[in-house]
Amino acid sequence: MGKHVVIGAGQVGRQLAELLHQQGHEVVQVTRSGSGADQATKIAADASDHTALARAAAGADVLYNCVNPRYHRWTTDWPPMADAMLRTAESTGAVYVILGNLYSYGPVDGPMTEDLPLASRGVKGRVRAEMWRQALAAHEAGRVRTTEIRASDYFGPGSTDQGFLSPYVIQPAAAGKRVTVLSDPDIPRAWTYLPDVARTLAIAGTDERAWGRPWHVPTLPAMSARTVAERTAFLAGARKPRVMEVPYWLIKALGLVQPFMRELRETRYQFDRPFVLDSSAFQRTFGLTPTPLDEALKESYIRP
Repeated sequence: MGKHVVIGAGQVGRQLAELLHQQGHEVVQVTRSGSGADQATKIAADASDHTALARAAAGADVLYNCVNPRYHRWTTDWPPMADAMLRTAESTGAVYVILGNLYSYGPVDGPMTEDLPLASRGVKGRVRAEMWRQALAAHEAGRVRTTEIRASDYFGPGSTDQGFLSPYVIQPAAAGKRVTVLSDPDIPRAWTYLPDVARTLAIAGTDERAWGRPWHVPTLPAMSARTVAERTAFLAGARKPRVMEVPYWLIKALGLVQPFMRELRETRYQFDRPFVLDSSAFQRTFGLTPTPLDEALKESYIRP
C-alpha cells in the first residue's frame, strides 16, 4: 500500500479517492477549496502552485491529475497547472497519472486508438495534446514516470451536468420524462462509465506496464442517445421516452450568453457523426472490461 495524491475532487477525483481508500492506500486529496472524499486527508492548495503541491505530495507514490478547469478557460488555466503538476511529480518521484480525454485527437474517421496522431487544430485539442507531449518528453528523458488515461463523455453515479448523458438522457428517461439531446439522437457515440474511469486510473498508478504511453478507459461499444434512453426507460419500467434534439441555432444563440455553450461549438464534431472509441488495448493488457450496460444504467438513475 502507498501514498496516493489526487488533485481535484470533481466527477472522477472524488470516486478515485474513495476507491483508493477501499484498496488500503493512504489518500490525500488536493483542491482549491479543501474539499474532497470523506476518506481522504484534504488539503487546500492551488493546482498551479508547485511549492504547495510538492508539500502535499511529499513521500507520495502516485500523483493523479484529475483537475477540470472551467471549459472556457482551458488556454489560460491548463498550462500553469499542468506545469506545476509535472514538476511536482519530477521533484517527488511520484508516478504521474493524467486524466485525459479524446479532444487530443481532433476529428477522426473510424474508431479512435491510442496511436492516432495528436491534434493540430482546435484550441482544446491542442491544449490537451501539448500537455501530453510535455509529460511524455519528461518520461522519455527519465525525469518522471507517467501515463495518460483517456475517456469519452462520462455517465454514471456522481455525474454532473458536464457529463450530459446522465442528467439529460438517463435520469429523465428513467422518470418517464422527455429526453433532450444536442444533436441527431441516432448517431452512435462512445460513453464512458465513471466508476470504470476510477478503476482504470487506480490500475495505471500502480502497474508499471501502464507507464510511458496513453490508454483508453474500457468503454462499451458506441450507442446512440436514443438507444440509451429507450433501454433506460425499459429497465426503470417507464414509458418509451420522447427524444427531442436541440436545434443548432439555439445552441449558437445560448453561446452568446453562456460560455459553456459557446465552447461546445468547437467540439460539435463529436456529436454530428459517429464517435467511436477502441479500448481493447487496456482491456487486453490489464483484464479490465467495461461495466455491463444494464448495470451501469441502473446505477446511473438509482444513484444520480
